[in-house]
Amino acid sequence: MLTVEKNKSSYQIVDKSLEKEVSKDLKVYTAKTNEPFELYKKITGKKEIPYSGFVNESKPSFTQKASRFIRGNFFIPDARIGWNKYAFKKACDIIEQEKIDVVITTSPPHSSQLIGLKLKQKYKIKWIADIRDPWTDIYYYKELLHTSLAKKIDNKYERDVLINADNVIVVSKDIKRLFSKKSEAINPDKITIIPNGYDENDFSQDIKANNEFTITYTGTIAESYNIKGLISALEEIIKIHQLRLVFVGKIAESIKNKFINSKINESVKFIGYKPHSESIKYLLQSTILLLVIPELENNKGILTGKLFEYLASRKPILNIGPTDGDAAEIINYCAAGSTYNYTNKDGIKDFILNVINDNKNIIPLGNAVEFSRENLSKKFTQIIKKL
Repeated sequence: MLTVEKNKSSYQIVDKSLEKEVSKDLKVYTAKTNEPFELYKKITGKKEIPYSGFVNESKPSFTQKASRFIRGNFFIPDARIGWNKYAFKKACDIIEQEKIDVVITTSPPHSSQLIGLKLKQKYKIKWIADIRDPWTDIYYYKELLHTSLAKKIDNKYERDVLINADNVIVVSKDIKRLFSKKSEAINPDKITIIPNGYDENDFSQDIKANNEFTITYTGTIAESYNIKGLISALEEIIKIHQLRLVFVGKIAESIKNKFINSKINESVKFIGYKPHSESIKYLLQSTILLLVIPELENNKGILTGKLFEYLASRKPILNIGPTDGDAAEIINYCAAGSTYNYTNKDGIKDFILNVINDNKNIIPLGNAVEFSRENLSKKFTQIIKKL
C-alpha cells in the first residue's frame, strides 16, 4: 500500500484509533507531498481546512471565496495534486521491485487516479480505478468557481481515467450511470458496483439502548440538507412524547440554528466529532437512526458509508431524501426502515410514532449481511483475479 508520508498532509479530522485496523503484515510505503492547506489557514485565519461540502464555511468570507477560486482553477482536479509526482516515482520503484501486475487507485482525492493513469501508460499493467464519490458531478462542485478552461481540463481527466482503467469500482447505481455517459468510449460493463460496507467486529460489543427514546445522526450536515419536514414532525411529536435528537459530527451553523430556534431546541444535543469507535456506541445506544441525503442535483446516487453501519446496528432507519434513490433502495431491500421526501412531515411523524408504539428497536440483520466488508472484499478479489 502506498500512502502519504505521516505528518506531511493536512486533514479536517484524524482518527488514530483506525490505525488498529491496519494489519501488521501489510507492507506500507509512503511518499511526501506539497499541499496548500497550511497556507489557506494562515490566509483565512481559520484553524480548520474546508470540510467536504464546505460544511464549516456556511457563510464564506471574500477570502474563503477567493481560496475556493484558486483551489478550483489552479489545483485540478483537487488540492491533493501535490502528492502525485512523489507518489508516482515511489510507485514506479515498488512496481519494479515487487513485480506488481495489478494496481488499484482509490479516491477521493481524485488526483490519485491520475497516478494510476500514468502507471498504466508506462507499464501497460492492469489498473483498477476505485472511485468512491462522483468527480465533476460532486454536489459541491459549483462551489469551486471553476472557469470554463478549468472545467474542460477536469472533465478530460475524468474521461481519461474512465476510458483507460481496466475496471472502475463505484459505490452506487447512479454513480455508474453518471460515469457511463461521460463518453461513448467508456464500456459500462467494466464499471462494477461495490458499495461501502461495515466491519462485523465493530458491532460485536454488547451495548444496550438508552432508556430515553433517542434519534441519532452521525457524520456531517451541510447547508444543502433539508430538515424542514423533520423539524415540523418532531415539533408535533414532542407534544405527546419525550425524545432526544442527537447529532454526532460536524454540523453547519445554519442547520444548528434551525434546531436551536425551533420548538424542539431543548430536545436536541450536538455532540461534535467523536472517534469512529465512539460513534458506533452512539448508534447502538439509539432507538432510531437518522439519515439525510442532501437536496441537490444527482443526489439519488449518494450512498454514504454510515448507511451500512446503520444497517449493522440493527436499528430502524429514518431516511430523508429521494424515495427512488440508491439509499432508499438498499434500506427497502434490507427491510431496515423507510424513506420520505424532505417535506413529508406526516410520513416522518408516522414512522417515528410507529417505532414508539411498537416498542421494538432491534431489527433482523437479514439481507444487510451482504454489505459486510468481508463479503464485499470477496467481490473485489474476484475482479482482481479476472484481470
